[in-house]
Amino acid sequence: MPGNSATGDVPLPGTAGQVSGCRSVAAVRPAIEEVMRDMTHSGTAADLCGICVILNGKSGRQDRREHEALMRAFRESGLDVAVKRPSSGDRIAAAAAEAVAEGYGIVVAAGGDGTQSAVAGALAGTDVAMGIVPMGTFNFFAREHGIDTDAAAAVATIRQGRIKRVSVGDINGQIFLNNASFGLYPAILRAREDIYRRWGRSRLAAYWSVLSVLMHMRRPMVVDIQADGIRRRYETPLAFVGNSAYQLRIHDLAGAEAVGADRFALLLARARTPWALLASALRLARRSARQGVDFDLVCADEIVIATRTRTRLVARDGEKARMRGPFRLTVRSRALKIIVPTDAPDAP
Repeated sequence: MPGNSATGDVPLPGTAGQVSGCRSVAAVRPAIEEVMRDMTHSGTAADLCGICVILNGKSGRQDRREHEALMRAFRESGLDVAVKRPSSGDRIAAAAAEAVAEGYGIVVAAGGDGTQSAVAGALAGTDVAMGIVPMGTFNFFAREHGIDTDAAAAVATIRQGRIKRVSVGDINGQIFLNNASFGLYPAILRAREDIYRRWGRSRLAAYWSVLSVLMHMRRPMVVDIQADGIRRRYETPLAFVGNSAYQLRIHDLAGAEAVGADRFALLLARARTPWALLASALRLARRSARQGVDFDLVCADEIVIATRTRTRLVARDGEKARMRGPFRLTVRSRALKIIVPTDAPDAP
């Protein structure tokens, strides 16, 4: 994912006029796959099979306005798209898998990092490319790969960009793009959802959820970490598995180089009390958090994490779910095709 070279990238030439929708998609799937492997064809994969856009059907008024603007951008671009609107966030992956089964060559994830992660879970390991329209709060994955947060610009990238292969993280068979974490962060997400419901989505609300959870921290977790053949035990309130060089760099955290080499950066918070955690959080906000002071760092392409409880709440790209341990994390190298701007750098 972050920092991976894009050897073998292929251009997605622009199309002249409107792209046709899917007709007898299953019948042309072999041809689609041939085009995706060798783009000597004069158009894009969409010329043959069309594009399917995944939109969260359960949205507020502001989201609906954004969705309308997105559909207008697709119409004005000349792209003919089908739209799936899953009724809830936990149906996004299933909707994307349906699009793959139906033979679409491009599936667009329109939403935040969580939506993109869910769609990527259905597309990883296939020949289907993921288009990205960032509509979230942080949009780490899109920013890492140079995709504009403006809907019209993102649609232009889908129409004219190039395909880039990126690596993804895997935790017990579940895909993540930016990060996976245990301990405080899933609790922060739970608090953030409550604050969002009351006050709406904003960066300020997100930061307030962090402070509220930090001040109510109890005992840290005991975790056994196995990486590169070495087993270590830590007591920590937070285990954060980074898979985004961009996210680590914007906070000036160690580990970005490891991520660029297809390895995880596992950060384990060292603070044991609420006030110590708050001090670390403030240093993080000032981009002055440091290895050996605020966190320990473990880098590896495969990590096994065991805790003392049979199941734990795990966060993946801003979405939380209860999972059964032990937790095996692996890097799936170059498993996902995404569409990026033609001038996007190969390494973030």
